[in-house]
Amino acid sequence: MTEMKELLRKLAEAPGVPGYEDEIRAIVEAEIKQYADEIKTDKLGNLIATKHGKKPSVMIAAHLDEIGLMVKHIEDEGFMRFSTMGGWFDQTLLNQRVILHTSGSTVFGVIGSKPPHKMKKEEREKVVKFEDMFIDIGARSKAEVEQAGISIGTPVTIDRHLVALKNERVTCKAFDNRSGVATMIEALKRTNTEFEIYVVGTVQEEVGLKGARTSAFELNPDAAIAIDTDIAGGHPGIEKKDTTVEMEKGPVITVSDAAGRGIITPPSVLKWLKETASHHNIQYQLSVSEGGTTDATAIILTRSGIPTGVIGVPTRYIHSPVELLSLKDLDKCAELIARAVERVGDYF
Repeated sequence: MTEMKELLRKLAEAPGVPGYEDEIRAIVEAEIKQYADEIKTDKLGNLIATKHGKKPSVMIAAHLDEIGLMVKHIEDEGFMRFSTMGGWFDQTLLNQRVILHTSGSTVFGVIGSKPPHKMKKEEREKVVKFEDMFIDIGARSKAEVEQAGISIGTPVTIDRHLVALKNERVTCKAFDNRSGVATMIEALKRTNTEFEIYVVGTVQEEVGLKGARTSAFELNPDAAIAIDTDIAGGHPGIEKKDTTVEMEKGPVITVSDAAGRGIITPPSVLKWLKETASHHNIQYQLSVSEGGTTDATAIILTRSGIPTGVIGVPTRYIHSPVELLSLKDLDKCAELIARAVERVGDYF
């Protein structure tokens, strides 16, 4: 567990908002280069590692990007307005410490707004919208901001470090989807197969599943697995009718997401994943959800259709700076994917 924890730490703490996944891509390449026969970065920025073998080929995809922010306006007094990149719940942003990633360095700042002491009663009862927030780096003017290397378009991430909690649980930003990336890396290391594998770190998932679409079109695999987080309940505010997924109950195999507007997993893929789990005594969970989707939705619709499934890492509080998961689940997700890759020839 220690090695996976440190890999997850390295991935989660690094920045990588949509379109700016360079640092994550470099970490992944360094981790997998000895396990792949060929590694390249395509025109959009997807990292594609190939382990040569015979048909059928299988694509394992995990998106590199995290939700983040981008500077869109610098005021004369040195405050910055920002745009969100990905699905933020506005109230999780207020009063966060952030990092602005310039070409030469990192600059720390905080997200502020009008203090409650200066709000009218009706204002205090409303959620502060991100449009009413701003980033403060301590600058006294627009010129000082620009001297720090910040300009329109500078990407911004939350300043957060991974910490260990009880029961081999950890929390940090960006587990969506650095947990999937860690799982993908670990699965490649564990698998021993004669079949061709494409390991793909996709880009810009949080803003439209873009990298999955282009990489799947190029590779045209015979089957695919997308790895992402899945919403874990088992805490106040979430009932069984909302989700049956819980932490420490193993990998999540998606049956359907986004009320069918995302992926409806083909029966052949469900059979492949479920039978693999049962054969290797890996406890798993099934998920049918109404909201949210993954790279699998883009992959399955590529060309004439690619049989695709989703393995989810049960994660609490996703799309926030305090996402939380169990290292035990992470380990079992990697194990299921590694074993599924070895059995792909029995199903496709």
